[in-house]
Amino acid sequence: MRVQDGVYWYRERGPFDANTYVIKDELTLLIDPGLRDYLKLRIEEMANDGVSKVDIIMVTHLHPDHYDAIAALKEAYNARVALHSSQLEYLDVMIEEVSRLFNMPHRLDFKVDMEIEDVLRLGERELRIIHTPGHSPASICFYSPTDKFLIAGDLVFEQGVGRTDLPFGNKEALRESIRRISLLETELLLPGHGRIIKGRADIKRNYEFIKEFYM
Repeated sequence: MRVQDGVYWYRERGPFDANTYVIKDELTLLIDPGLRDYLKLRIEEMANDGVSKVDIIMVTHLHPDHYDAIAALKEAYNARVALHSSQLEYLDVMIEEVSRLFNMPHRLDFKVDMEIEDVLRLGERELRIIHTPGHSPASICFYSPTDKFLIAGDLVFEQGVGRTDLPFGNKEALRESIRRISLLETELLLPGHGRIIKGRADIKRNYEFIKEFYM
């Protein structure tokens, strides 16, 4: 579903899936492909929106509900997988520990093609990549200073925040990441789960709720 010019949202399809976002420019970026069980449906939804290619795949963090479909998606579109430097640092240990926690196979079945630091240019559109540890030590957000949208992963949701009881979670780091992110001028908040939040006033109210009840 198109939510802004060149920005598309594909809703999570099950309790262990995640929201997927696509940013179209000269290059097309897909963030958080979710579970491979739902990949066929996602590809169909994307095709209906005119998304016919994916050049780069990234994830907001290394939990399987966000990265599980990477290998299959990479093959489907001959795309490149890019990770933030913090994600490369924690790649093996995060996948091993979280897989053990959820009694899943330890599956690192995708090749990383690119390392990204603070900025990703897709053409005319430039995204800031912001390291936001707390839910995971390798969590990142994607922010467009021009279009004022924020892809937040599992940092914040509608009236909620990411859990910190998973391996390497940290409550204090989460609070500090939320504090920094809440200062950004944001008109479209795109979380890793649940509904998106539109409008500066509603986003501000959501941060105020989070600060009152979670911080």
